[in-house]
Amino acid sequence: MKKIAIVLFCLCLTLCMCFIASADVIPDERLQPRLVDGADILTDYEESELLAKLDEVSEELQFDVVIATTYDLGGDYIRDVADDYYDYNGFGYGVSADGCVLLVDMGARDWWISTCGYGITALTDAGIQYIGDQFESDLSNGDYYDGFTTYVNLVEDFVNQAYTGNPYDTGNLPKEGYNWFFGIVFSLVAGFLIALISVLVMKGKLKSVRRQPAAQDYLVAGSMNVTLSRDMFLYRNVTRRAKPKESSGSSTHTSSSGRSHGGGGGSF
Repeated sequence: MKKIAIVLFCLCLTLCMCFIASADVIPDERLQPRLVDGADILTDYEESELLAKLDEVSEELQFDVVIATTYDLGGDYIRDVADDYYDYNGFGYGVSADGCVLLVDMGARDWWISTCGYGITALTDAGIQYIGDQFESDLSNGDYYDGFTTYVNLVEDFVNQAYTGNPYDTGNLPKEGYNWFFGIVFSLVAGFLIALISVLVMKGKLKSVRRQPAAQDYLVAGSMNVTLSRDMFLYRNVTRRAKPKESSGSSTHTSSSGRSHGGGGGSF
């Protein structure tokens, strides 16, 4: 039953995809283009632009970056469908089939990124969740083209980073841009309000106190007789511990084709 559902899903995607005249001929070993919008959530122009970008990035990296959308998974788990879609449609560069596919199920509003080959190294579990966090809001708002473009750009960044020998992972993810102007203004306003509230509270507790004309009026007669005052530093005890390096790597599983896949997903 599962195999039949997967075959029907692939046939549905094939029938629903838009053929783009300017697109290159699909190699014999690859049965589908890198973009199949089975859910029909993109315009023809968006499909053309996105497919061109997927082809450009994939060929430059020698790493297949794939997107597929659907409204029905036939009752199967999205992870298994994504894995099989990647495997049985001939995606992946080299003997290890390097690449990844983003599968979006519009019916359940779920997404899954399945990785294979070098994709397991480049896109760790933490990396996949980071990427998903960046495009989920676009998918939720119906800005599918923007969300998919973000996905492609981030995969390109993550693969290039992995090629340096230091893949993005827990504790080593890209730094998001910070609005310094907003941060400074917010800090000043927050600091002023906190100081103002603190002063008003302290002032409210001093109702019984009256201002005195001289400092000596604040001193009780005979209560203080300082003859010698000095500070003496004795010793300091400092304990240092090395901060452990955080690394999550990629969890893997075996698809129905026998290949090892990594991956992760979420909802929008």
